[in-house]
Amino acid sequence: MPLNVVRHEAEHLYAREPRRASALGAIQAVLRLHRAEEVSIEKVRKASGLTKNEFHAMRYLLQAQREQREMGPKDLIVMLGLSSASVTKVVDNLLELGHLDRAPHKTDRRAWILRPTEAGANNIEESYGNFHQSVVEAMEALSPADAAIVEKAISTVIDRLESADRE
Repeated sequence: MPLNVVRHEAEHLYAREPRRASALGAIQAVLRLHRAEEVSIEKVRKASGLTKNEFHAMRYLLQAQREQREMGPKDLIVMLGLSSASVTKVVDNLLELGHLDRAPHKTDRRAWILRPTEAGANNIEESYGNFHQSVVEAMEALSPADAAIVEKAISTVIDRLESADRE
């Protein structure tokens, strides 16, 4: 029974019902997508064998690597919202697992640069492969006009959420 509650809670609106019935199916699909993404990411994280903090640290480090930016433990403190001691533990565990390399900073002798290893990158990318492939295949199956409508609708929701966050 509790799992059933969790599954259906994701379909519950904490706002008024839409004025048009035609909007309800789209709203429910967005809510289901959000829940499916949460469940999928948790499965991916478990499959990676990493804790939540280790998993998120690797994702941030991989993104920085893709953008050719250097990141160190101080960046992870901010991004993960953890203490210095907690980030040290995360970094030490990832180093021990062979998912990270640590190199001295070029100009600050007290700082370190963290880089995902090939094994660490592969672990995350393999874990995410199915999720991202599902999204790509579903969107590629849409007509260009339908894809534009989906993009516009989702972008509008995102813009409203981000606007509310700034206020």
